[in-house]
Amino acid sequence: MHDIRALRADPAGFDAAMARRGLSPVAETVLAQDAARRGAQQALQEKQAHRNALAKAIGQARRTGADSAGLETEGAALRDEMAALEAAAAEAERAQTAILETLPNILDADVPDGRDEADNVVLHQHGEPPRPNFAPRQHFELGEALGLMDFAAAAKLAGARFTVLRGALARLERALGQWMLTLHTEQHGYAETVVPYLVNAATMYGTGQLPKFEEDLFKTTDGRYLIPTAEVPLTNLVREEILPEAALPLRFAALSPCFRSEAGSAGRDTRGMLRQHQFQKVEMVSVTRPEDSAAEHERMTRCAERVLTELGLVWRRVVLCAGDTGFSAAKTYDLEVWLPGQGAWREISSCSNCRDFQARRMNARMKPVEGKGNVFLHTLNGSGVAVGRALIAVMETHQQADGSLLIPEVLAPWMGGLERIGPA
Repeated sequence: MHDIRALRADPAGFDAAMARRGLSPVAETVLAQDAARRGAQQALQEKQAHRNALAKAIGQARRTGADSAGLETEGAALRDEMAALEAAAAEAERAQTAILETLPNILDADVPDGRDEADNVVLHQHGEPPRPNFAPRQHFELGEALGLMDFAAAAKLAGARFTVLRGALARLERALGQWMLTLHTEQHGYAETVVPYLVNAATMYGTGQLPKFEEDLFKTTDGRYLIPTAEVPLTNLVREEILPEAALPLRFAALSPCFRSEAGSAGRDTRGMLRQHQFQKVEMVSVTRPEDSAAEHERMTRCAERVLTELGLVWRRVVLCAGDTGFSAAKTYDLEVWLPGQGAWREISSCSNCRDFQARRMNARMKPVEGKGNVFLHTLNGSGVAVGRALIAVMETHQQADGSLLIPEVLAPWMGGLERIGPA
């Protein structure tokens, strides 16, 4: 959500910020509703003052035996006028909120301009894409040849965009999630957290999924939603809270299933595990003081980068351009991993600084040690990382000419000493 006071102070600047997102000017419309709301509220206050004076006059008339019928008639009319003003103020506020809640966050000044992912900027690359002396296969070719990845069975059970994993490959997926969560909690300072996988509409609204992206969500018959990422419940832990400054930063991590309808992905990545309706992910969320969020963003991204480095993957950090940055983010780094089977870079982690955008929707504030008045918190989220995509990257990066897979050394404690996955 946006600060209406900032919009009033610089409507042209607000429209310019939305234009970077490819949106048409909207400040004039919002300010018209804001003026209508404020005008109705001011008139209501004047009517309330008149009502108080009228009530006093009626009381005086009754005490002295004077005729108060005219005053009482005027009072009844005044009540009707006040009810109409209250309704007008509420309607103007509803209309104003209906616009503001669908507008994306204002981008940081250093986010590059651009229309889509083609305009994203590579900042750093770790390693060089390998050149094996054999033709590398894609993960689904490897998994099916091993007899450990079954898309036909998944389609029978649930339809497209699901996968059944078996044996050592199922264990490898579990090992990746457990190892990543342990790394972030024991070495990166995140508090391990188990959260609900079903949440209410207020929780989805708080992080920006509602109302704009409802078609991307799975909704239950009782009005709750399956989480698209653990970012949603983790961030909402501070909803309607006022935290002491000394308690910050808060850092949470969770390994959870994620559920996405992929409504806008028809025809994209239909083979394999890259784009699924259900997948596991380790999510990191930070809640900070406003002045600390930029540094926390860098820290969080480095935590995700360490995962990829220790798995022996080739990766790069990309800053998303204006047209590719998500709704709630002010700035986003994507981590892309090289997939030898595809011969392409694919996103495996996304780390975003949302600044106070989500906190305003959640009414999440901080009580400063010094100074008057509470301030809105800053929230950040990042994949630490997507387990399914990590599995894909490990399979394609560490495949051998005979189709077997080498297990990264860091996963040995979770794999019972298994060093290689061969045919079942």
